[in-house]
Amino acid sequence: MATDSHLRFALAVHSALGAGGGNTCFSPYSVASALTLAARAARGRTRDELVALVGDPDEQTVLLRDAAQLSEDEPELAVANTLWADDRLPLEDSFKTELAAWPGAAVASAPFEKEPEAARELINDDVGRTTRGLIPQLLPPGSIDSDVAAVLVNALYLKAAWKLPFREANTGDAPFHAPSGDRDVPTMWLSERVGYAHAGGWQAVQLAAAGGLQAVVLLPDGDLAEAEAGLDQPSLTALLDAVAFKPVELALPKVSLDVPSSLTGVLRGLGVRTMFTDDADLGGLSPDPRLTVSEVLHQAVLRVDEQGFEGAAATALTMRLTSMMIDEPVAVTVDRPFLLLVRHAGTGALYFLARVVEP
Repeated sequence: MATDSHLRFALAVHSALGAGGGNTCFSPYSVASALTLAARAARGRTRDELVALVGDPDEQTVLLRDAAQLSEDEPELAVANTLWADDRLPLEDSFKTELAAWPGAAVASAPFEKEPEAARELINDDVGRTTRGLIPQLLPPGSIDSDVAAVLVNALYLKAAWKLPFREANTGDAPFHAPSGDRDVPTMWLSERVGYAHAGGWQAVQLAAAGGLQAVVLLPDGDLAEAEAGLDQPSLTALLDAVAFKPVELALPKVSLDVPSSLTGVLRGLGVRTMFTDDADLGGLSPDPRLTVSEVLHQAVLRVDEQGFEGAAATALTMRLTSMMIDEPVAVTVDRPFLLLVRHAGTGALYFLARVVEP
């Protein structure tokens, strides 16, 4: 099923992003949209690796298109799927046709070769408009240079009100037990009949919002890291399927997250490697055999308050024309005493030489 594949993909990326602990936030919808479009452009092993992670492109295309159609109550939803291409890159008409069927589809020209900074600003401005200003700079300085030939971008904005809003008068500071220590945080309170389940070491609270949307709070019975390790697609599906309406008294911290992420290393670790190398085959997008993906950038913003939630996300696949070999990364773990040099590149003069035994 398309939903099962999507949940597997979401949990895999979540696990990789959260490996270091701390706050994480990303949009499975946005990343899956960009990668599914990439899979439609890919051939051979490049495509196989994307399909193994994201799922069947036909099934995912239907799921992602359907998810862009919300029901009544008029939540705000904006989706853009844009291929920004330099005029020097020939494009396959079949990919343009494929892209045209996606929500908010567009093919646009960007002067990557002659004015890379202007191209970067052009893309950032467009993402900023789609995300209502929540993501003004998806592409940071230095991310675009004259070797870039195309950037495939998905951008998403979503804002919806709760069906049962929290009363602002009930919001107050309450203790939150963070790894860094206990502290008081602004916490909302709700006493209503809402969706609830308790299974597999998790409590799930499902809150309905406008347009057929919902938010689900997943609270582990014990340590989050230990519980996450056992949260796979079947157990998450079973937990969500067990949700039933019952009276719940919910204390929920207000949320405000803004998390930029480079997904290049994450995707390599999850088996999507060929599209980053000279062996990449993106023949469905362009007949130019030199086209490879150099970087995948993502940013997600999520805010949850008494009235509802607001979120924005954007994903960019940067593509270059290259004849250079892109080597597999070498793992270097600095976990023992080491030396550190600070030097002048031109002359080789050492400004500092340090021996680090106790960092």
